[in-house]
Amino acid sequence: MTDAAFDTRSHKSSTREALLQPMLAHAAFDGWTAATFEAARREAGIGAGEAELACPRKELDMLAHWSRQLDAAVLDAVKAGDLSQMKIRDRVRFGVMARLTAIGEHEEAARRARARLMLPDAGAEGAQLLWVTADTIWRAIGDTSTDVNFYTKRTILAGVYGTTLATWLGETDAAKPEARAFLDRRIQNVMDFEKTKAQLQRMTADMPDMAGFLGKLRYGPGPRA
Repeated sequence: MTDAAFDTRSHKSSTREALLQPMLAHAAFDGWTAATFEAARREAGIGAGEAELACPRKELDMLAHWSRQLDAAVLDAVKAGDLSQMKIRDRVRFGVMARLTAIGEHEEAARRARARLMLPDAGAEGAQLLWVTADTIWRAIGDTSTDVNFYTKRTILAGVYGTTLATWLGETDAAKPEARAFLDRRIQNVMDFEKTKAQLQRMTADMPDMAGFLGKLRYGPGPRA
């Protein structure tokens, strides 16, 4: 990466960081909109051109930036904690809880963020951010899968996190007992997958390589002797 490219990326990140806190404050009351982005820009004292360069999609870029910050909080929490003796169930729970608690006092902004990401122009953005969150959690807790399990695990965890987030944000009790119990139940989905995967691996241990067999069928039997 050239120095110019690095400086551009660094400047974009620092501009978004300067916009984030005022954006969260305005979004909590008025939602994630172009108008709240403009209000945050003025409050942060950032020029219109500079803000445009850093966030050409305005509030959606800021939503993505905040989501990446919350994902980074998962990495920090895992590094600070000792997960080495934890079972996979507890590691998953730890990762999800780290992401949820990182929202902190900005729950109303998070509720408005969910509403914004449900709009037609942001549907793909919301799905992508959810996938990245699931991927971050799995990687943070030590997942090294590279085959089809990689995608299945992330798809399942994205569903677990997304539904738990909705419950978390909808619960008024600061201790979140219902959301925590809901999470524990949903993590069973992850465990059921792990159990089924292990059973399938045992059942197919002595079977021929089906992927290779199907690959040969795709290209024909080859020349006959």
